[in-house]
Amino acid sequence: MTPVSHASVRAAGPNYRHEITTGKHQLVADEPAKAGGQDAGPAPYDYVLTGLGACTAITLRMYADRKGWDLGDLRVELTLLKNRDGDTRIERTLHASAALSDEQWERLLEIAGKTPVTLTLQAGVSIATTKATA
Repeated sequence: MTPVSHASVRAAGPNYRHEITTGKHQLVADEPAKAGGQDAGPAPYDYVLTGLGACTAITLRMYADRKGWDLGDLRVELTLLKNRDGDTRIERTLHASAALSDEQWERLLEIAGKTPVTLTLQAGVSIATTKATA
């Protein structure tokens, strides 16, 4: 397999604050105060949604550019929902300020369903966890 992305996460207290390094970027993750954190940064599920939203917006912009479509201001809004049975669903809503035809919207919705991160989340991902060697 070919590496596509890499991230390193380390505790940076207090409580649940962690520093994330990915590529040349430095990010912070934390839990909200109601969950015992300091709300110093987005929570882990927020990062899942932002990854999906960014992939969706970038993919749709690339597609529209190739087609010569003006999307105007494109916005992707996402909400992650869970119920007591453990079922999880993400609701994704696309907004574009430009006037688009029904056919264009139909195609954009179809493309949104095929973005790389969408397909990864829908397929599930095998996660192998190991202990570092000294």
